[in-house]
Amino acid sequence: MSAVPHPRELLLIGGGGEMTLSVDVAVQALEQARARGLRTHVTNRADTLAATPAVTAAADTATAVDFARPGDTADWAAGRAADGERPALVFGVREMAQEAVAATAHALELPGNPPAAVRRIRTKDACRAALAAAGFRQPAVRVCRDEAEARAFLAATAGPWVVKPRDGADSAGVRKVTGPDDLPAALAQLPDREAPFLVEEFVDGREFSVEGVFVGGSPRVLAVTAKEKLPPPYFVEIGHVLPADLPEENRRSVEETVTAALTALELRFGLFHVELWLTAEGIVLGEVHVRIGGGWIHRMLPHVRPGLELYGTVYDDALGLPVDLPVRLPAPERAAAARYFAPPEGRVTAVSGWDAVRTHPAVLHAELRVGPGDVVPGFRSGGDRVGAVVVGAATPAEARELARELVASVRFTVEPVEPVKAVDMGDDVPEVRVDLEPRPLTSSFRISHMTIETVDHLRLRLLQGERTVGEGEITADSGYGQDGPAIAAEAEALARTLATACDDAHHGADGADPVAPLRAGLEKAAADGVGAPARMLVEMAFLDRAARRAGVPVWRLLGLPEPGRVRLLHTVPIGEDIPLDGRPLKIKLGGADDEQILRSLLGVPAPLILDANRGWDRQDWERLRPLLAELAPAVLEDPVRDPALLPAIRAALPGTAVVLDEGIATAGDAAFAVGTAGGLNVKLMRFGGILPALDALTDATEKGAARMLGCFLEPPRAIAYAAQLAGLCDWSDLDGHFWVSDDRPVPSYGLDSDAPGIPRIAYTPEPARGEAAAI
Repeated sequence: MSAVPHPRELLLIGGGGEMTLSVDVAVQALEQARARGLRTHVTNRADTLAATPAVTAAADTATAVDFARPGDTADWAAGRAADGERPALVFGVREMAQEAVAATAHALELPGNPPAAVRRIRTKDACRAALAAAGFRQPAVRVCRDEAEARAFLAATAGPWVVKPRDGADSAGVRKVTGPDDLPAALAQLPDREAPFLVEEFVDGREFSVEGVFVGGSPRVLAVTAKEKLPPPYFVEIGHVLPADLPEENRRSVEETVTAALTALELRFGLFHVELWLTAEGIVLGEVHVRIGGGWIHRMLPHVRPGLELYGTVYDDALGLPVDLPVRLPAPERAAAARYFAPPEGRVTAVSGWDAVRTHPAVLHAELRVGPGDVVPGFRSGGDRVGAVVVGAATPAEARELARELVASVRFTVEPVEPVKAVDMGDDVPEVRVDLEPRPLTSSFRISHMTIETVDHLRLRLLQGERTVGEGEITADSGYGQDGPAIAAEAEALARTLATACDDAHHGADGADPVAPLRAGLEKAAADGVGAPARMLVEMAFLDRAARRAGVPVWRLLGLPEPGRVRLLHTVPIGEDIPLDGRPLKIKLGGADDEQILRSLLGVPAPLILDANRGWDRQDWERLRPLLAELAPAVLEDPVRDPALLPAIRAALPGTAVVLDEGIATAGDAAFAVGTAGGLNVKLMRFGGILPALDALTDATEKGAARMLGCFLEPPRAIAYAAQLAGLCDWSDLDGHFWVSDDRPVPSYGLDSDAPGIPRIAYTPEPARGEAAAI
């Protein structure tokens, strides 16, 4: 019998990043591959795979491989090829993955860019040197290792200058310098203070980018984009217009310069995005990239050139299929523009005008990721963007103006966030100690996109001498994007900052709120970019300390209702047997066997909570809808990756509470979940602790939304900490400690609140109520 041939495969290295734009790009790339009959396999770092379920759901398979090590990625792919799993095409959409893409394509002898050429353009000073050697205008640049070398370069050249990372993205750490006095502040903004950095002459001119694709190894320009940036000292892009409104002579000159530069740099495969300036002296080339431009250009290009498939064109060319793309394309006959929101810094108290923008007929894409309660940081890099509007129009001028008008019509009301003032309280300031210990799970835990075997256990203690006066405890799992050592370092630094500030109320006037300084400090930490797990760990320790000082449990300190008995959902990971003892079951879905699992649940005499982890697309939903209607689950959690399907799901399952979980981490996210799904799952490790989670639950309660209290794989102390909020929720999914500790799974438990501080789980017998026995 002859073997059945495997379908041709696209290997998408680096998947998508966690930002909405990066996920959208990756999903489009996968969908256009699938439309050509290609099987798709995504690789990415384990934490990013977990944080981008829409990407893994759009692919046939996914594997955790770190693209930051190009050689390792190439070796892994070569090993697969030796075992008969050889892709037909290697591709990547992320900037940081391009070296791994080139190395892997070279190792497998597949179409791709030369690895040396990609390394050269990814190293900004090397790219500048290569372009200058080929006769293209370039600003003077120097690689510096410290402030002294930077000052020497400033003394030898004419200013102003720009300080930037040698290898970076999203304009992070890029700052204009007008003289030596500006250097310390600019260097402080660099993402990695220990790494070499660049100082180069500032180029004064209008900035553009050129978007295109290689066909048959030759560059084809698709459009020229005009850029608009915020004023210096930062260089963050605030808007784009495509096509740029340029005279034909200038457009032709730009296209010819860029195609000549790409050829000189020995690039020949995929997409390209080349930045440049039009100056009084002529064209000055900037950075060169072998991927599509950011700023939603991937949505704008297909609008101005109807029928264009960016990634599909690359696939067709690499697979030897015909590509209908002239060497010189005519100018587009319509236009598009994108513009980012830039609200003032502070805590958002109100947003108005957003619904009218989101539903405007000319809008191609719109997103807003902040709402009341969120803190807006300064706008210093692409990572600080909080939303965007992309529109289509007849001309570039009309598109630019419409995008500006729509963004300006959204009004943000903000209030200042006061910085935490440190108070020197001498010997009363506690010592901070953080311990980290890797621990295996008691059994493997499998969900739709990964299997978890181990976690990092973190414990933060506040000490007076050898006496523990406050304690926090969490676990970190890299599969969920939780980096244990990084969390430990963040938490320790934040705790040391807050150690004095949180004594202010304790030693201040009578009646001072003991929680207020902590809340202010944690909100500032969130605005400064401190991660939610680190904030939760610190919050636990300091609330534990404050409650011990007050002689009450934490729930009473916060004015919460006394926790009753916590009745649990029984979580059933993918692949495990489903118990039939009457307990509410939380069934993990999102895999290839979903239909079979759902059929096995027909007639199960227990409330069903189904969690698809955003694993379904429209076709999956339509296929499974009759089964789901027959099952009538009590809760359907994160069913689909496209929020536009949620109204239809809610209408088809009127007795089912639909809740969102993945990505719900801020007040704005919570408001989105309540508005689109009618419910949310709150996890303290995502929100950053009890205080922000309590705000989200209070708002959801006021709006009549369904509320679930969830967890990751966490230790009993963290589960008990969260369980103090169980009385505010409809469902408690707080059994994550059964995989982390030796605690035996039970259907319910209480909280022992006799002692001040964080309560402990109390496994007292359940009163005789006919409840099923513990397993």
